[in-house]
Amino acid sequence: MPAVTAPNPLALPRIPETDPAVDRPRPVRTVTTAPQGYEGEGFPVRRAFAGVDTTALDPFIHMDQMGEVEYAPGEPKGTPWHPHRGFETVTYMIDGEMAHQDSNGGGGLITNGDTQWMTAGSGLLHIETPPEHVVTSGGLFHGFQLWVNLPRSKKLTTPRYQDIRASKVALLSSPDGGALLRVIAGDVAGHEGPGVTHTPIALVHATLTPGASLTLPWRPDFNALVYTLAGRGSVGAEARPIHSGQLAVFGAGDTLTVTADARQESRTPDLDVLILGGLPIREPVVAYGPFVMNTRAVVMQAFEDFQQGRLGTIPAGHGPNV
Repeated sequence: MPAVTAPNPLALPRIPETDPAVDRPRPVRTVTTAPQGYEGEGFPVRRAFAGVDTTALDPFIHMDQMGEVEYAPGEPKGTPWHPHRGFETVTYMIDGEMAHQDSNGGGGLITNGDTQWMTAGSGLLHIETPPEHVVTSGGLFHGFQLWVNLPRSKKLTTPRYQDIRASKVALLSSPDGGALLRVIAGDVAGHEGPGVTHTPIALVHATLTPGASLTLPWRPDFNALVYTLAGRGSVGAEARPIHSGQLAVFGAGDTLTVTADARQESRTPDLDVLILGGLPIREPVVAYGPFVMNTRAVVMQAFEDFQQGRLGTIPAGHGPNV
């Protein structure tokens, strides 16, 4: 995984040691396995949140692990132009390249640890595709897309686009140097990631070497989720097993623990996880297709606004809407 790394993790700022006598470890409530499916024009995904109680996910709505897949020449696929309203999309690339463009003027190319953070808010159209040279050559493709809900008061906020380069994420180390943390958004142990959020969340990509353990202080008012991108390990003080494609949901407490198995497969020598959590919004959610609103009536209004062209127009020369 070529996302940003550090030659010597021990030279990085370290997260503080936790005190088991004071800090309550979060228990593991559930571990679920993400089913596989296809998105857009046919690229493979794993539905990370499938089968999970939505109240445990709040303020998150949806997350896809895109790939990991090795494309042959001519195989890479993306999505056609499509609308969104009422939430934010966070796209993080680990391997490969993805180009984004939206009707609000945002867009760019991300690769190897870069993040695109799009606030759909009041609504826009966007498209995500592999660049032409990637379609021609093929290659490895791996990343994820997360949907972050917006509260009712910000559902119709002005759309915004953030281009977060890999070099801008906050890099931290566990006390013994066995885990490297990339803080994309939020405050983790006093270190802030570059992503600017409407909804208070924290998002971390962590890599643990074989046998390493990470106990991370976590805001008590946030929920806590760990999704395994690659490798094998365990979660919680109870050491519940977890492997690639599985999501752990934690209960209440002050810290969460992730541990890498001492032996990993040669293809995935480390344990790679996403650690995420946020402040629950606790409002009704009606999600249908590309819209995430609070009532069925405002979802239907979003569809009408899209059909009437009120969510923006596709830039000239970029093909029809699908």
